[in-house]
Amino acid sequence: MPADPGSLMRARLGARGRVALWAGKLTSALSRGLRRGGGTTLPGDIARWVDPSILTKLSRSLGEGTVVITGTNGKTTTAALLRHILEAQGKQVVANQAGANLIFGVTAAMVNRTSWSGELPASIGLFEIDEASLPRLVQEIAPGTIVVTNLFRDQLDRYGELETTASHIRRALIQGPEGVTAVLNADDPMVAALGDDLPRVVYAGLDDPSLLQPELSHGADAKFCPRCGSPFVFDGVYFGHVGHYHCPRGDFARPSPDINASSIAIEGMERMRLRINDGPQSVNVEVPLSGLYNAYNVVLALAAARAVGVPLAKGAAALRDFTPAFGRMERITVDGRAAVLLLAKNPTGFNEVLRTAIQFGHATSFLIALNDRIADGQDVSWIWDVDFEQLKTVAQHIVVSGDRALDLRVRLKYAEIPAERIEVVTDWRAALKRAAEATPAGETLFILPTYTAMLELRSVLTHDGALRPYWQKVPTGPQ
Repeated sequence: MPADPGSLMRARLGARGRVALWAGKLTSALSRGLRRGGGTTLPGDIARWVDPSILTKLSRSLGEGTVVITGTNGKTTTAALLRHILEAQGKQVVANQAGANLIFGVTAAMVNRTSWSGELPASIGLFEIDEASLPRLVQEIAPGTIVVTNLFRDQLDRYGELETTASHIRRALIQGPEGVTAVLNADDPMVAALGDDLPRVVYAGLDDPSLLQPELSHGADAKFCPRCGSPFVFDGVYFGHVGHYHCPRGDFARPSPDINASSIAIEGMERMRLRINDGPQSVNVEVPLSGLYNAYNVVLALAAARAVGVPLAKGAAALRDFTPAFGRMERITVDGRAAVLLLAKNPTGFNEVLRTAIQFGHATSFLIALNDRIADGQDVSWIWDVDFEQLKTVAQHIVVSGDRALDLRVRLKYAEIPAERIEVVTDWRAALKRAAEATPAGETLFILPTYTAMLELRSVLTHDGALRPYWQKVPTGPQ
């Protein structure tokens, strides 16, 4: 639905701000015109170099404020779900949907959406942001709602331990503008603890006891009470350390969720059905996603939608025709074989992607790609915390690829996967071709890459016409 010209807001940029805007927009046009990328980050770098306050100036044009989403896993999908809900209500949303989640990517999204004359055809901003960058973003745009999905070990060479990441987020929540609402995952102890003494908190979680597992996985992180240090008692976990817990000394316990899913039915890789409750109000939700981790993304998106004034029933109704974000359960065809692209970038996320592919997708054919670039984390020792042993009895053929394919090959050896079922193919196109060839007719190939490996594979698939460039917006909501 095109923006009403009468509703456009013109940013008060000043001379320096206008030059910054033009410089950023010119950079974006050159980047795409020369096919050097999607202009998702560099325009923000250039614009901020010209005017460090350009993001603050542009964000003041957003009449309905901004929503910010952070956390280790699920940022992109939660943001995509929320954006879909908001656009279904007729709202004009500006978002960094390409996943460039540093401050430069947010700035680039605003620059790209703003016209050369400074008019911004959007009323609300929706930005996913790297955890360490959250305090700076909050300082610059003063969001009205901050969503925290979860906290897991991820890229220790960049972030350090979880406590460091939690402290960044806590600082941002405390320093946020007056009236800010925090939407927190009640089932993650480290996230729930961030709500202490905050004036406005909405907790969201799952309350389907049939899906709780009795024991923590060996890679679980938050095992101790943040108040007294006692080991938590877990009544059950959904994955990792996320579940139902309490301190045996009574110093801390899982908050009762304001919005929860009391029933979750996952139907293969095609869809899931949830019963969502908001106090006395209950609605049924159907969404074309799979995996228990995506149930959290749905509940958090609905909680965030409620925080910005979208009734639960309207939010739920909008999700039926949701399209997954790039690399997150994308369905494609590779050399005549159906395939699903599932980003996997840390131990907990990888374990859940594997479980989803095996349990709900009945996967037997895999392409697993491991890179060690800056955006992936250069320390790949985390692969030893992934339960690749899940593949031992189900995988019939695995192609391994990427910069660290040989490290992955060694890890799979120690998972006792027979050597004849594993094949190392380092060329991206050849890896896709070989994985497709080894996938039996009528079955699905499951592609599990780390972040930059996903971009490399998508580049090949985009060049071959199987996918659109990741920075191109998929149409959603009313047109």
